[in-house]
Amino acid sequence: MGKDKNPRRVADNEAMAKLRMLRTSPQKLNLVAALIRGKKVEKALTDLTFSKKRIAVDVKKCLQSAIANAENNHGLDVDELVVAEAYVGKNLVMKRGRPRARGRFGRINKPFSEITIKVRQVEEQA
Repeated sequence: MGKDKNPRRVADNEAMAKLRMLRTSPQKLNLVAALIRGKKVEKALTDLTFSKKRIAVDVKKCLQSAIANAENNHGLDVDELVVAEAYVGKNLVMKRGRPRARGRFGRINKPFSEITIKVRQVEEQA
């Protein structure tokens, strides 16, 4: 008499991880996300490790979380995982400011963003 089980948001050969409230603009975060799209997970982790972008550390944590979700929750093989999707969204914007000349107010926006990473298991062709 209980509720039906919720359907999965991703396919059977996929796993997902989402990281919210990242203190960077979506435009800057998208540059790092474009760096890993479509790559095998080991290559993507290596690229993020040696990237000079500050936010690459957080994106690497999100990718590692997606890999762990694939392995532990869905029983996928880590060696065959590929970053299928990595997309970025906006989050809140803190409005700050400072006084400027002639009584004006200079507005400073401090944007937040979020990233979603989906990894997919693909079989190797011989």
